[in-house]
Amino acid sequence: MSSSYLLVFHGSRDPRPEIAMQQLAKLVCNKLPENHNALNSAHQVGIAALEMSPQPLHEQIQEFAKSAFGDVCGGLRQSKLSQNENRLKIVPLFLLPGVHVMTDIPAEVALAQQAIGQDIMIELQPYLGSHPNLEKLLAKQIAAIKAEAWILLAHGSRRPGSKETVEAMAAGLPAVAAYWSVPPSLESRVKELVAAGYKEIAILPYFLFAGGITDAIAASIEELKLQFSAVNFQMVEPLGASAELAEIIWDLTDR
Repeated sequence: MSSSYLLVFHGSRDPRPEIAMQQLAKLVCNKLPENHNALNSAHQVGIAALEMSPQPLHEQIQEFAKSAFGDVCGGLRQSKLSQNENRLKIVPLFLLPGVHVMTDIPAEVALAQQAIGQDIMIELQPYLGSHPNLEKLLAKQIAAIKAEAWILLAHGSRRPGSKETVEAMAAGLPAVAAYWSVPPSLESRVKELVAAGYKEIAILPYFLFAGGITDAIAASIEELKLQFSAVNFQMVEPLGASAELAEIIWDLTDR
């Protein structure tokens, strides 16, 4: 059986997330068994963006399938493997079970499968935020900084039930949850903590990489420093491309 892996991220006009994704893909590529590395490993692990890309995701999936498996998906030659032994595993690198994870990506995968046919089987893996070890990775970040109170700041989603994973993770850290796009906001959580007497507050952005939103969060924290001059604020870096994150992603490919 031959497997290739496509890591799907949101996409951004900011170049930093794509650069980090390329780094992460290389780290995941290092996880491939030796027999995979003997093949053209550059074509075994790829990245694709759901949004802000010139091509829709289903076309990106088709192109990656062609680079990974040759012309099998185009029907130009027969696969060396029997039918259904070529597998393309799609890993959504999203932290919340929002509309993108639950609706948009499955629809794009279905379109790609329809276009490719049955010579290559596309398997949609669990999304990144569902992995239990992600909380351990965040806890490691928290342990390195001294603070009286923590805020886990996620993007947020209007999809019902999408907050549950963030709330559970915040409780386990421990931290209070806040959201960038939906209530409760960062400012409202800060006001609650200040009212409770906390003087050292750290914010952990629950985002994969630095980008436009993390820049906006940093600017918002600067405003909070002016509003609450007696409070010491700290902001931790987002997850970033790391060997630990690559290990979690690799584990998702086998779930």
